[in-house]
Amino acid sequence: MNRRDAIRRVAAVGATLALPSWAQASRIVLGQSAAFSGPAAQLGIQMNKGAKIYFDQLNANGGINGHTIELRTLDDGYEPDRCKANTEKLIKDEVFGLIGYVGTPTCVAALPLINDAKIPFFGPFTGAEALREPFSKWVFHLRASYYDETGLIVKQLTSLGLKKIAVFYQNDAYGKAGLEGVKRALKPLGLEPVALGTVERNTVDVAKAVADITPKLPDAIVQISAYKSCAAFIREARKSGYGGTFFNVSFVGTQALADELGREGRGIMVSQVMPFPFSTTTPISREYLDAVGKAGPEAQPNYSSMEGYLSAKVFAEGLRRAGRNPSRDSLVNALESIQNANFGGFRVDFSPKDHVASHFVDLSMLTEDGKVRR
Repeated sequence: MNRRDAIRRVAAVGATLALPSWAQASRIVLGQSAAFSGPAAQLGIQMNKGAKIYFDQLNANGGINGHTIELRTLDDGYEPDRCKANTEKLIKDEVFGLIGYVGTPTCVAALPLINDAKIPFFGPFTGAEALREPFSKWVFHLRASYYDETGLIVKQLTSLGLKKIAVFYQNDAYGKAGLEGVKRALKPLGLEPVALGTVERNTVDVAKAVADITPKLPDAIVQISAYKSCAAFIREARKSGYGGTFFNVSFVGTQALADELGREGRGIMVSQVMPFPFSTTTPISREYLDAVGKAGPEAQPNYSSMEGYLSAKVFAEGLRRAGRNPSRDSLVNALESIQNANFGGFRVDFSPKDHVASHFVDLSMLTEDGKVRR
């Protein structure tokens, strides 16, 4: 090696060390804080599995614009303080962006840090308005809102003549967002919830909620909580003699709820914001099921995993459009350019003034054999 080559190599090494960690060695590093333990663990586990299935497949095929993608995860147990600390660490570690966070109270705790750091925050697993208004340049939502979901639920119930609607909700920002959605949907009809009951986050202490709701004999109960507490409420309400209908929003964790209830899940309704992940009826479902099949026996199709997969896929398209040397600003501009795009039957429509990609909502029902059908 001559002196000139040696100088070039030293300079190249120095330039690499000066880059932020996410840009070194042709690698883009993303961060995810989610529940990987505790009563809401399956939400984070499945969201992460779906994203990793996509990113691993992408990396195996050479990455994107010469970059591979690494997804770093931190467990927050679905607790806001832990999520905030995790977000501080990820920002300090200079990850390029954040993806696949899970939960309203956790995301709300992280939001000020995200805006201060000016770091892209993509595809949080929440439909709360608190993450959508006021508008943030750095926050991108793939899924419809809780207002969209509860609006469809109320429309479905009232069209069937079921007007006595109660709400069982988690006593935090998530539960209150869902409750507000139900109230908004009922108000134009001259209706309001006939009874309310609450449960604390990460607990299954539902006795008081059952006592507060079931004596009012509602036609239906809308549940705004995670799968363990919703399953506990359903069991206790039925033991008390309640025979009405239960509706859940998508955040419940559909497959996790089905697994918790087993045969008792028959007839439980869940609103959905992602394509049906159990059959090949759409191109994105076929692609997803093929990827899950290749990922090994531990990977199983479900709505939460599908959401992680689609989030990773749309995020990767933003990276592709951002070019070979992406910056956070160029990624934001690239994501905003994904307008009226078709991802295998799932429409994505961002713009510089609107970072909510979809308002798609559907209904599904649990069966007694632990499955989900439309």
